Amino acid sequence: MSPTSQPFRLDGRVAWVTGSSRGLGKVIARTLAAAGARTVVNAFANPAQGQAVVDEIRADGGEAMLVTGSALEAADVDRMAGEIEAAFGPVDIVVANATPPQWMKPVEDYSWEEHQSMVDAFIKSPFLLAQRLVPAMKSRGEGRFINITSEVYHCSVPKFSAYVAAKGGQIGWSRSLAVELAPSGVTVNTVAPGWIPVERHEGIDDEGKAAYLKTIPMARWGTPADIAGAVVYFASREAAFVTGQTLLVNGGRTPW
Repeated sequence: MSPTSQPFRLDGRVAWVTGSSRGLGKVIARTLAAAGARTVVNAFANPAQGQAVVDEIRADGGEAMLVTGSALEAADVDRMAGEIEAAFGPVDIVVANATPPQWMKPVEDYSWEEHQSMVDAFIKSPFLLAQRLVPAMKSRGEGRFINITSEVYHCSVPKFSAYVAAKGGQIGWSRSLAVELAPSGVTVNTVAPGWIPVERHEGIDDEGKAAYLKTIPMARWGTPADIAGAVVYFASREAAFVTGQTLLVNGGRTPW
């Protein structure tokens, strides 16, 4: 990089963010676009919301397109990747952010189907994305995989075993893949947010939120922008020598 270049720019690079029609994914997509990436918004349940994010990015002067489909289905992943390649070119940056409903309850009350849904969301989906996109990244000698995990694995949150186990598996998978792909110039990192209240948390009572807030050393809530900034760093060329890492973004709740 030239000393006069603006750091952390993603101009001309193609970024695909799964689960980006709302919440963290929406802000991640908008932030990547603001950094210059040609951004792919991925919606499954609500394409209209996804198109609204695309429209917002374009209104801000960015480049964006919408793909619709499930990142948990191989056929959908292959089709969506083909649509992106036809419109924008090869994918340079993948942000695996899509998440399903989650449950908190004692282990004896879980079904295996609930556990499996977590495994599918957080291990199967990144696996399908990597299988489809890694060969072209390796041939170009550059690429970025960024998995959105969670502090729950590091905090060993109780009565959340299905989600915690899958997030731990996602981190382990990412670390293994990082070492595997390092010789090819492809990096694999994870961003682990604390609790960042977004639309899907609207039903949680104020008492529960207040109790969590008291545990944050920085004494404030994290925001989607805090997470998006970490993603842009891992996506940038400045992070080319950083791989296999987990960045906890939670105001100091887990300082190790």
